[in-house]
Amino acid sequence: MKAIVVTDEAAGRAGMTLTERPDPDVAVLADLAGANYGDVVVEVHASGFTWDELSWPSTWVDRRGRDRTPSIPGHEVAGVVTALSYGAAGLSVGQRVFGLTDWTRDGTLAEYAVVEARNLAPLPGDVDFTTGAGLVMAGLTAWQGLFVHGRLEAGQRILVHGAAGAVGSMATQLAREAGAYVVGTGRGADRATAHDFGVQEFVDLENDALEDVGGVDVVFDVFGGDLGSRAARLVRAGGTLVTIAGPPEVRPAAGLAIDFVVEPDRAQLGEIVQRVRDGRVRPNIGTVASLDDAVAAFNPTTRKKGKTIIRVRP
Repeated sequence: MKAIVVTDEAAGRAGMTLTERPDPDVAVLADLAGANYGDVVVEVHASGFTWDELSWPSTWVDRRGRDRTPSIPGHEVAGVVTALSYGAAGLSVGQRVFGLTDWTRDGTLAEYAVVEARNLAPLPGDVDFTTGAGLVMAGLTAWQGLFVHGRLEAGQRILVHGAAGAVGSMATQLAREAGAYVVGTGRGADRATAHDFGVQEFVDLENDALEDVGGVDVVFDVFGGDLGSRAARLVRAGGTLVTIAGPPEVRPAAGLAIDFVVEPDRAQLGEIVQRVRDGRVRPNIGTVASLDDAVAAFNPTTRKKGKTIIRVRP
């Protein structure tokens, strides 16, 4: 099968190459003695890649710390189940699925991927594969940041950093749908996009004073560093700073600070995709490229907006 592989951590995205890799061994998968319990083979139709995942240790070593290169990156997938192992519950061969794959195993920038069944959710027939792949990382990150960790409620005021980005735009939509008042941040050029996804106020980080926002109940931070620290000071008593940028340097004076790593969740994916079907949210997809063009797509010469999705099959 065709796949994007990486072998050199120092090279970063420039070290990606398109090559041939062995297809998943379906015979081994179906053999109880050799199977990873609960796995399925997915014929990949669309895949996503997170811009910094080549800096993650899990891209280069397995759970025991052993080198696993050449490895296939990408952990967002939408496709069709082609084979099941023992213990693969809740799915069937031929079923359309989407989900988030394990960090320490080969990923989804390939024609086939082996995925734990529990990490996948059914993809309804009226949602295309590109949309499905675009929902996974952004949708789960936003959902977990807002509702699991941030405990966002209707009537609260939330600051969403990077509101025009893939994750920030999804957080904005879900927060608005939940009845919150959303203040978004970003570059001045992103103002129209952020408003299109639902922010009620926009802070141009290049020209406006973030501190003029005033108090908020929840901060959803994707930046960390100085911007994360400044936002932490805006959290009201009893509020929460939620960040995906690592442990915060500054914590709210009278609130919580939570940094988290997104996790697969079938039920949450079901909630998110239903909102897409109802027209309440949509993924922020900027570029769609083929697997043959994936290396160039992930090494752009100009700044790209939205999520880049690889269509592995037309």
